Amino acid sequence: MKRFFKLFFGIILFILILFQFYPRANNNLTLGISLNDITLHHNVPVPVQQILATSCYDCHSNNTIYPWYANIQPVSLWLGNHIKEGKSELNFSEFGTYNLRRQYRKLEEINDQVKREEMPLSSYTLIHRDAKLSADQKLVIATWVTALRDSFKANYPLDSLQKKK
Repeated sequence: MKRFFKLFFGIILFILILFQFYPRANNNLTLGISLNDITLHHNVPVPVQQILATSCYDCHSNNTIYPWYANIQPVSLWLGNHIKEGKSELNFSEFGTYNLRRQYRKLEEINDQVKREEMPLSSYTLIHRDAKLSADQKLVIATWVTALRDSFKANYPLDSLQKKK
């Protein structure tokens, strides 16, 4: 029985070592700022940019700053999946490609998820303590989102921003 466990754990160890050669997805698609980045299409004050960069961009942009443990499988696959999912929901690097209705709705979702403390994810802030939003930072985001949505309402017809009921 002892020999069976040694063989079993040896095989598991071998598979884990072999798994380390599986390449990780790299989410550093652009150098610098994309031409479709939200900051090039809308007024994003510096304090908001700093909050977004610290708390959002790793999963919601084309430029992720990977921690050391991102090189270890299967953690790399798990992180890659989170990033892929996050970017499919909202990508600040591609925000300028969204139509007006989607931009308007995404801004509302940002505000709602920050207020409900759904974003940033608790699994992210567990390790990235500086990404956890303070009450003041939440207020900064809410104020910015409200002002930007108000500017949309002032500059575009309402039917271009909301679905018809």
